[in-house]
Amino acid sequence: MKVVIQRVSEANVKVEDKIVGEINRGFMLLVGIDENDEKADADWLVQKILNLRVFADEDDKLNLSLKDISGEILCISQFTLIADYKKGNRPSFIKAAKPDKAIPLFDYFKAEMAKSGLKTESGIFGADMKVSLINDGPVTIVMDSQTKS
Repeated sequence: MKVVIQRVSEANVKVEDKIVGEINRGFMLLVGIDENDEKADADWLVQKILNLRVFADEDDKLNLSLKDISGEILCISQFTLIADYKKGNRPSFIKAAKPDKAIPLFDYFKAEMAKSGLKTESGIFGADMKVSLINDGPVTIVMDSQTKS
């Protein structure tokens, strides 16, 4: 799994001009699921993301985690993160998990995030979504469960 983590002051996602997910201060997560990903990948990412210390403490140092600030989470499925762009100019998405595997794993990821007790919202898997956010910082971090980087 690959996740793009964006620290936001607010974010929302619309489907057919209706807001289906909305958060204030926290993380907006773009989540790509590879055909080889399993629950263990989601578990690793959930723990890393919830404990990632990128929020400022009283000394303005990035020492606080999402849990520390009672932040909010917006999860957006994004198969294009699994793009293979090495050959030619048109990316291939052949390694992205098919919906029968990706949907349950994405739902599992969201459920594990929600177990933190933090407000957790999401877009709609496979829908044409319009995502808006205010990136705070900006702080953007990419995590990959396959390489643990």
